[in-house]
Amino acid sequence: MIEWEKLINSIIEWATGTGLKILVAIVLLYVSFKLINYVAKKIERNSRKIHKLDKTLTTTLLYLGKIVAKCLAVICLIGYLGIDTSGLTALVTSLGVCVGLAVNGTLSNLAGGALLLITRPFKIDDYIEVAGYGGTVEDIRIVTTKLVTADNKVVYIPNSTVSTSCIVNYSEKGLRRVDLVFSIDYSADFSRAKSIIDNILQEHEKVLKSPPPTVRVISQSDSSIDICCRPWVNGDDYWDVYFDLTEEVKKRFDKEGIEIPFPQLDVHISNK
Repeated sequence: MIEWEKLINSIIEWATGTGLKILVAIVLLYVSFKLINYVAKKIERNSRKIHKLDKTLTTTLLYLGKIVAKCLAVICLIGYLGIDTSGLTALVTSLGVCVGLAVNGTLSNLAGGALLLITRPFKIDDYIEVAGYGGTVEDIRIVTTKLVTADNKVVYIPNSTVSTSCIVNYSEKGLRRVDLVFSIDYSADFSRAKSIIDNILQEHEKVLKSPPPTVRVISQSDSSIDICCRPWVNGDDYWDVYFDLTEEVKKRFDKEGIEIPFPQLDVHISNK
C-alpha cells in the first residue's frame, strides 16, 4: 500500500528544498536576462551619442557581450542548483566537437565575420553591392550580414560569402558621379544641346561645382549624336539628381526644338 503520509512529506520536503531552488533559479534567470538586455541597450544608446565610436564595431561587440553574459548567468545558476559542472563540462566539450563537425559552414561564417571586422570593407549604413545583391548594411552579425534593399527587402548573406566576394561600396568616398547619356538627332545643333545641359547643371542645387561636371560628345552612333553628362553629387543625392536631370533635359530639349532620334528603317522597293 502507498504510504500517503510519507509521499506527501517527501513532496513537501522536495518543494521546500529543491523545488524552491529551481523556482528561485528560474526567477533569477529571467531577471538576469532582462538586466543584461537593459544594460546592453543603455550602452548602445550612450555609444550613439559619442561620434568617435565606430557603430559597426560597437554593435557587434555588444551582441557578443550579451551572449557571453547570458552563458555565464546560466552556468552560475547551474552551480547554484548544486549540479556537478565537471560532468556538464565534459558533456559540453563532447557536444562542441560534434556540433563543430556538423556546422563546418557556420565556422567559416564566423571566420568570415571576424575578417570583415578586421579588414572593414564596409560599415553599418553603407550602401554596397555583394554576391549579386545591393542594399544598405543594417547589421553585421556573427554569421551573416544583413542588407536592406532599395525596395525594402531584407537579405541575409553568409559572412563566408561576403568575405570572399567582390564588394562594391558606394558610400565609402562620400561623393558619387551620375553618368547619363543624352542622344540628339544629327540635324540638331550639338553645341546648343551641350549648352542647355550645362545650364541645367549650373541651376541644380545638388550638383557640386567641384569636381566640375563633364558634358561632352561621347560617340556618333548610327542614328544619333550621344552626349555624356557626368556631374558629381553627394552620395545621398544620387537618385534625386539622376531623375531630375533626366526629366529636365527632356523638357528643355522639347522647348528648344532639339530633336531626340528614334530608330528608323528606310525601305526601297525595286520594280524589275
